[in-house]
Amino acid sequence: MDAVAKQAERTRRVWLSPDSGDFDTFKAIVERTTDPAEYPLAATVSRNVPIYDGSTVRNAAEEGADAARGLMAEWVEVFANGPGVVVISGAFADTGPIDRATAIFETIIAQEKARHLGGGDHFAKPGANARIWNALEKHCLADPQNFAAYYGNVPLGLVCEAWLGPAYQMTAQVNVVYPGGEAQKAHRDYHLGFMTPEQIARYPAHVHTVSPVLTLQGAVAHADMPVESGPTLFLPYSQTFFEGYLAFGRDEFQRYFEENYVQLPLKKGDAVFFNPALMHGAGANFTKDISRMANLLQISSAFGRAMETVDRTEMVARLYPVLSAQRASGKMASREIDCVIAASAEGYPFPTNLDLDPPVGGLAPLSQAERVRRALADGRGDDVIAELRVCEKKRRSAVIC
Repeated sequence: MDAVAKQAERTRRVWLSPDSGDFDTFKAIVERTTDPAEYPLAATVSRNVPIYDGSTVRNAAEEGADAARGLMAEWVEVFANGPGVVVISGAFADTGPIDRATAIFETIIAQEKARHLGGGDHFAKPGANARIWNALEKHCLADPQNFAAYYGNVPLGLVCEAWLGPAYQMTAQVNVVYPGGEAQKAHRDYHLGFMTPEQIARYPAHVHTVSPVLTLQGAVAHADMPVESGPTLFLPYSQTFFEGYLAFGRDEFQRYFEENYVQLPLKKGDAVFFNPALMHGAGANFTKDISRMANLLQISSAFGRAMETVDRTEMVARLYPVLSAQRASGKMASREIDCVIAASAEGYPFPTNLDLDPPVGGLAPLSQAERVRRALADGRGDDVIAELRVCEKKRRSAVIC
C-alpha cells in the first residue's frame, strides 16, 4: 500500500461519515440468541434479555465482595458485549418508598404545569407525556426522608458501580406516558446519541468507543407496566454495532428496529438498566387507564469532568470585545477565533437546567460557545455579554419546593 492510500485508509478509520455503517453487518450482529449458560446468575432469559431476581442481588451484596463482584462482572459482560440490557425483578423489596415518591412526583408535575414548566421530550412529541427534569434534586428537597428510602437501594447502587466504578453521579428524570401516548423514535442515548449526524461525525472514532462507558441508563417502574402500556422497546446486541451512533436514524435501521424489537412487561419496583448505545425507545401506550410512570436514571462516570473549576462566562465577557474587534479588522481568521472560543467558552450544552434552558428545536440547547459564534457572525456588540450572563443563570439549578 503506497503512502497516499495508507493515509486515506487511516483517515477513514478515524473519521466516520454520516453514512458509515453497513446494514448487513448490523443485522448479523443483532440476530443472535442469548445463551442462558453465559449468564448463570440470571434467574431467566426472556426474549434475549437476562432477568435477575432482586433478592439474589441483595443476597450477593450481603455475602461479601467476591459474590458482589462476580455478579457485577456478569453485568459488565451483558452491557459491553452481550444483549446490552438487564432487568432486576423486584429491585425494590418494599414498594412503599415508590408509592410515596409517585405521590411526590404527581404533585411536582401539577405544580410545574401550573407554572408552565417541565414537559417536553428529546425523542417524542411535546405534550405527549409529562416530564420532570432534574427529578433527583426536586425529589430530595421535597422529601429527604423518602429520597433516602428510595435511593438507599442496594441493587441500584451495585449495577451503577459495576458499569461506572465508584464516585458515579446520579441524575433522574421522571417520565409519564398517558393512555394514547405514541412510541418514541428508536435511538441511542447521551452523549453522542443527543447529537445530529453532522455533529457526531466531527468526533474521532475512538470517542465513539468511549461514549457508552461514560453513562448508564436505567428506569424504575412506578406502576405495573403490561406490554400494552408501552414499556421500553430494546434491540439486544445493537450497542455492539460500532457505527451505530451515525446509523440508527437511517430508514433501514429504523424499520429493522420496528420489526424486531423486544419488549418486556415490568412490575412496580422492577428496574431495567442498559448500555446507552443500545437502540431503544419508549413504547406506545395503548391502554385506556394506565398512566405509565417511570423514574429514568442517567448515571454518569466521575471521569467526565475537568480538574479545575473555571468561570467561563467571565472569561467570555472579557474576550468578546477583543474577538469582535479582531474579526472586524480581519486581524484574526475565523479558524483562529474558533480556537480562542474553544479554549474559553463552555462548548457543551450539558449539564443545564432543562426547565429554564430546554432543548427547543433539537436534542440539546445551544452551548455558550455556539452563542458566541452566532453573535460574532451577526456582528453583535457588547450587549451579547448581558445575554450570556442571563443564559448562565438559566443553566444553574434553581429548584423551588
